[in-house]
Amino acid sequence: MELIEKKSEKIQFTIEASSTLLNSIRRYINQIPVSAIDELEISKNDSPLYDETIAHRVGLIPIKNSAKEGEKVKLEVKKEGIVYSEDLKGNIEVAYKKIPITLLDKNQELAFTGILKKNKGTKHSKFSPGLMFYRDVFEVKIDKNCPKEVISFCPKNILKLKDGKIIVEEDFKCDFCESCTDYCKKNGKEGIEIIPTKNLLVTIESFGQMNPSEIFQKAIETLKKDLSEFSKTLKK
Repeated sequence: MELIEKKSEKIQFTIEASSTLLNSIRRYINQIPVSAIDELEISKNDSPLYDETIAHRVGLIPIKNSAKEGEKVKLEVKKEGIVYSEDLKGNIEVAYKKIPITLLDKNQELAFTGILKKNKGTKHSKFSPGLMFYRDVFEVKIDKNCPKEVISFCPKNILKLKDGKIIVEEDFKCDFCESCTDYCKKNGKEGIEIIPTKNLLVTIESFGQMNPSEIFQKAIETLKKDLSEFSKTLKK
């Protein structure tokens, strides 16, 4: 396993693993319990959006998963301008403060009370903590007779010229688009060979409720738990 990139909202790494296993982990991301505003009681809405639209938008605001289920959230805004997620009041922490909810004109008001609930992404997308995707990692082999002009045909810009020779930088970025091999073939040369490896490039992106490393870990833990219970059932 090799770490490629790690940010607060994204992690990327290469790993030698079967696509079947990674696909199971990917699916189990939506089995992780996540906090979201589930019920909304709107007492005042002078905005141009319907109550149902406000409820839908508020429900999709990512809430840090440390919040407790049943926690009440309130919003009372009378000011002119955009109503943001930071205007929500309560014992919660929104992942992003500048998510627009609606727009109020002069003398307009928006007021509601919401209740926090924990559920899974299989129930509703607002309970999904993020997403995961992966693809094959390729090895790019350069022939000594490869035309140097091929460098400009790589959309990922991983082909470089060093000491008069073409080299490959960060070959994990190669997504097998074949732009370079097509150029060589059109010019009658077999200058580049792209070979699949046993590794996969995995990317996990968080919606903000928890960090991507935690998402990956919890998905694995939940998968293991279900497999264990399934195994016990088979033994009965």
